[in-house]
Amino acid sequence: MTFAFTPPAPSSDPSEPIWTVSQLNRKVGQLLEASFTRVWLRGEISNFTAAASGHWYFSIKDERAAVRAVMFRGRAQAVGFTPRVGERFEFRVTVTLYEPRGDYQVQVESMRRAGQGDLHEAFLRLKQKLDAEGLFDPARKRPIPRHPRRIGVVTSLAAAALRDVLTAMARRAAHVQVIVYPAAVQGPDAPPALIQALQTAAQRREVDTLLLVRGGGSLEDLWCFNDEALARVVAASPIPVISGVGHETDFTIADFVADLRAPTPTAAAELACMPRDECMRSLGAALEALTARQLRLIERASLRLDRARAGLVSPRQRLQQQRQRLDALCLRLVRATQRRLERCVAQSDLARTRLQRCQPQVEAQRRHLEQLSNVLGRALPEMLARRRHRLAALTQTLDALGPRSVLARGYSITRDADGNIVKNGLDLNAGETLQIEFAQGSARAKVITAHGLL
Repeated sequence: MTFAFTPPAPSSDPSEPIWTVSQLNRKVGQLLEASFTRVWLRGEISNFTAAASGHWYFSIKDERAAVRAVMFRGRAQAVGFTPRVGERFEFRVTVTLYEPRGDYQVQVESMRRAGQGDLHEAFLRLKQKLDAEGLFDPARKRPIPRHPRRIGVVTSLAAAALRDVLTAMARRAAHVQVIVYPAAVQGPDAPPALIQALQTAAQRREVDTLLLVRGGGSLEDLWCFNDEALARVVAASPIPVISGVGHETDFTIADFVADLRAPTPTAAAELACMPRDECMRSLGAALEALTARQLRLIERASLRLDRARAGLVSPRQRLQQQRQRLDALCLRLVRATQRRLERCVAQSDLARTRLQRCQPQVEAQRRHLEQLSNVLGRALPEMLARRRHRLAALTQTLDALGPRSVLARGYSITRDADGNIVKNGLDLNAGETLQIEFAQGSARAKVITAHGLL
């Protein structure tokens, strides 16, 4: 596959656009992405760095060249293991350009060990299938018993993993019995043998936890733990299963369907039970708590017994107490009756006093009424005289200010044809008829000329 990018020929035209470095890098990156589809790339890992963000940064090289590579967190988590420097892999990549530096690089979408592509593809297909069925769902996984009486180990009798488990159990929890269910852990006969061992343990129901363990190895060595039938038996086991297959970076289908995954067989033994020392400390703490609780219960029972003993009295004493109580109640009744009678008498006296105060004083009121009548008889003529005098004065004032009085002094009232009083000569027109009123009689006149105020 080839592609060509021809830059524009030099020109003296000042209007020709000038590219920035960012624009150039962006254009080159677009050409790379458009010209290359996803390809498989084989090479060796070098300069590997796992960033805190979860992204992987490394180089892919062969004998003569190298290229920078990045694998983002979401795709890196799906790999199932952490690659090591010097290992050879096959990578599914897209070609890109890192614009800030102008560096050509590849983005890795998936990876598999070189020469193991078919096995890895089969592993991913089975993993996706079982995951879709819900066999990896954390909700279906059972808790591991903290204090098992017996632990079962499914592995080969000749495997180093069995020695690691027995050594860890002897050191950590020698009180827990270990039952071994032997089975092949490598080769074509291993899956049926492992299934038979798990089914035997499920039928006997003599252990509380099962350890499915094997030491490290290549992908082919561990392939029996990627068997679909084995995965379904592990998921359906009535006994909780801890998977400890290979090293910490090795993942198998059995790890995903087990109730708990341990990075190594020794770690599986450590996760299967609590250490004996921790059990003894827990037991001692429980014993101390039980002793303290029993002491508190005994103390509370003693207090209740003392209160019950104090409450026990003889019949004679009880009768005497009842007689005293009856006498006290009779005395309280007599006193309450006396107090009630006294309150009633006091209320009656108070009501009599208030009634006497409310009775009308007829004689006093009659004398007061006579006094008011006398005062009214004397005040009425005086008030009438004052009112007549004021009326005469107002009448005299009204007569003096009335128009008739003014007319009597020689004045007259002139009205126009509409009966309106004429106040300004300029309001009149020549030939207009006027009505003139005098003190004695009236006259009609006609305007010859009209003049205003000089």
